[in-house]
Amino acid sequence: MKRAIVHMDLDTFFVSCERLNNSQLEGIPLIIGGGDRGVVASCSYEARRFGVRSAMPTSMALKLCPQAKVIKGDMERYSQLSHTVTEVIQEKSPITEKASIDEFYLDITGMDRFYGCYQWTNELAQRVLKETGLPISFALSVNKTVSKIGTGEGKPKGHLDIPEDQVRAFLNPLSIQKIPMVGDVTFQTLSRIGIRTIQTLSEMPAEVLQRMIGKNGVEIWKKANGIDNNPVEPYTERKSIATEHTFVQDTIDMAHLKSILCGMVEKLAFQLRSEEWLTSTVVVKIRYANFDTETKQCKIAYTSADHLLTQKVLGLFEVLYQRRMRLRLVGVRFSGLVRGTYQIDLFEDTQEMLSLYAAMDKMKSRYGFDAVMRCAGAALKPNMKDVILKRN
Repeated sequence: MKRAIVHMDLDTFFVSCERLNNSQLEGIPLIIGGGDRGVVASCSYEARRFGVRSAMPTSMALKLCPQAKVIKGDMERYSQLSHTVTEVIQEKSPITEKASIDEFYLDITGMDRFYGCYQWTNELAQRVLKETGLPISFALSVNKTVSKIGTGEGKPKGHLDIPEDQVRAFLNPLSIQKIPMVGDVTFQTLSRIGIRTIQTLSEMPAEVLQRMIGKNGVEIWKKANGIDNNPVEPYTERKSIATEHTFVQDTIDMAHLKSILCGMVEKLAFQLRSEEWLTSTVVVKIRYANFDTETKQCKIAYTSADHLLTQKVLGLFEVLYQRRMRLRLVGVRFSGLVRGTYQIDLFEDTQEMLSLYAAMDKMKSRYGFDAVMRCAGAALKPNMKDVILKRN
């Protein structure tokens, strides 16, 4: 049976959410992001015509498009609207995977026996628009890679159907930058030897490509040839991510306790960024030597940045730890998680902070978590493996 995989992507999601609240924002260049030292989280198509792009410093974006209106954004509202869209899609789709806050994969294989797959998907997109007011694009094809590329090509408000016998004709003329996994470094490497289109890449021996760019070479070659057997993973909402540390000997050493907490935050925040989560609730847990256990929590703006989370965790610990009795356990939990493309504080952090976190995370991913650590959290052993993941 031929697979039928749909990729759905909300058009300029943050911008569309703001325009739902204020119709006067329609048709004008719009930037969602931080202040002059912040970065662009999203921008309207009107702003993109001037060269404005996501992750660009806001100051640069305003030089390119000085007439643009800048809005700080409301991540909590965006999350709520994303949840509403998810419910609409999940109600109708047999298998749904939520890939990020604004994109979804659907496996509707076999539905053509009862209902045209394209017609069904088109009606679902219209229902999303009707019930939420948010425009959505989609592409229907034989796998996740082709459908995702198709959605990107069809935006905005694009509805594409790419049958199996048309996959190669669709992919061949496109730039290799359209392939998921092909970043700037890989693009520059391949461009230097004249490989700029997907067709040229697909005709290259997979073994040669692997020698050039490493272990991902074969996977990229498969995608260039329209081959992708990855399944659509059913979506379940993660509730929280947490870690605890039990001391060998009960302690009252404040410096040591705070160092442990800092290490916990760094470890959990790295995982949040690696999996593209943002947290809105911080919880600190302590257990005294007599086994009395207490917790305290607070709501925060959505983030996954170490420095912001560490500040909140240490503040909660100061308020919570009042009895000056020895502790046998401390713990940290981040809950109220939402998916997000951006990996640190979405609207406030500077370009320098973005670059710092990106560099640190790259080193951790390649060489291990202990490759680079903050001095404040060095008391936490890098090989600690007590992370607790909770799902519905």
